[in-house]
Amino acid sequence: MRDIVKLLEEKRAEARMGGGERRITAQHGKGKLTARERLELLLDPGSFEEWDMFVEHTCSDFGMEEQKVPGDGVVTGYGSINGRLVFVFSQDFTVFGGALSSQHAAKICKVMDKAIQVGAPVIGLNDSGGARIQEGVDSLAGYAEVFQRNVNASGVVPQISVIMGPCAGGAVYSPAMTDFIFMVKDSSYMFVTGPDVVKTVTQEVVTQEELGGAITHTTKSAVADVAFENDVEALHQVRRFFDFLPLSNRHDVPRQATADPSDRQEMSLDSLVPANPNKPYDMLELIHKVVDDGDFFELQPAYAKNIIIGMARIDGRTVGIVANQPMVLAGCLDIASSRKAARFVRFCDCYDIPIVTFVDVPGFLPGTAQEFGGIIKHGAKLLFAYAEATTPKITVITRKAYGGAYDVMSSKHLRGDLNYAWPTAEIAVMGAKGAVEIIYRSELNDPEKIARRTADYQDKFANPFVAGNRGFIDDVIMPHGTRWRIAKGLRMLESKQLENPWKKHDNIPL
Repeated sequence: MRDIVKLLEEKRAEARMGGGERRITAQHGKGKLTARERLELLLDPGSFEEWDMFVEHTCSDFGMEEQKVPGDGVVTGYGSINGRLVFVFSQDFTVFGGALSSQHAAKICKVMDKAIQVGAPVIGLNDSGGARIQEGVDSLAGYAEVFQRNVNASGVVPQISVIMGPCAGGAVYSPAMTDFIFMVKDSSYMFVTGPDVVKTVTQEVVTQEELGGAITHTTKSAVADVAFENDVEALHQVRRFFDFLPLSNRHDVPRQATADPSDRQEMSLDSLVPANPNKPYDMLELIHKVVDDGDFFELQPAYAKNIIIGMARIDGRTVGIVANQPMVLAGCLDIASSRKAARFVRFCDCYDIPIVTFVDVPGFLPGTAQEFGGIIKHGAKLLFAYAEATTPKITVITRKAYGGAYDVMSSKHLRGDLNYAWPTAEIAVMGAKGAVEIIYRSELNDPEKIARRTADYQDKFANPFVAGNRGFIDDVIMPHGTRWRIAKGLRMLESKQLENPWKKHDNIPL
């Protein structure tokens, strides 16, 4: 017995060392933590239960039978974050550069299968050079097995990918199918083909950072949601973000105790919207003043800034926030913002997270670039997402809600549960000037007449009352009472039940 125990401890110690002291030192030299150090920061102290510590690869080609490391380049298991169950895998770059083998993939698949069965999120810490070339098609088969689990888990349990090193080739498609991707500046990158291949095929000269770094993917491609400064900040923020998420589609939205009164009035909101309808204001100020303790976790803050998305709490309960941002492009919807918000709305609906929408939208962004880029289809994604969503939906129109964009932004016609308007709201087909120039085209030569017509149009439509007369908004509310009205609405909607017609699945306009 003593011999077996001694052997066990020796094997555990060997597995914990990964690729050895030299490679661990090299990892630290790059400003990166090891796979196990990352899990220690991510999970509650003492909560990690490791699986398959002794698994080794089965490859016997190219001298690989002489190169076996317990764990085979990935640490897997489960633990807790702030007391809530989570399944994890953390790729170990010190072992074969974190390259994926068939056994490496099988370890990941095991935790994903169990996560689906018990109903708990999966967090993957990615740091891998890609497929293990020595294994050939076996490693490719392993990737496909992981991809299938990503699809099976989608909409069942939240999936978070944290890119903490290289992620190239086929490896990028697993994170791409997860719900959220976080990256680390200057040490993580994602691309399908690297700079050398790009140069060979297209003659473009580009660095790894330019091609697939954290800044590229959070500002240009929208592949990633947030870029953090280093491993430690990334893992701490993932812990914070995890608290907003339900464990699965079978669990309720989480609640947290708060000392912030749900009936708190914020008098400064009464003067947030400028008297000049063409003057911008910061919608983030409204969000921070309405949510619990001003705590808002913004997603994709550096991409499509004309729309804001993120997680917050109201009355202690998680909500998803979607808001037009008048500070950027006057809050217009365009291709990028439609895609950004549509995916977020669909995520919230998967897990029955209530969606609170703040509307100040003058319409869709005009221009050939938008039309040629497919704004019709991309704009329809957001329309489809809101219309499909059965989760509680509360909408507050703060100022402009014009044209088709009014319809798209969680209007009453798309089964909005509670639709409120501030007294500053303007709900119309378009702005007064554009409308008058179309309706009274024959009078354009008479500036005085046009000015009078414009004033008449504003008097009639530059307010929330025409929509109120039709029942398209439920009430005109004072801005300072917005938090309380939303909180009461969320309480009322807790037991909401709504189902879409049976279908195998829908066909969202991708």
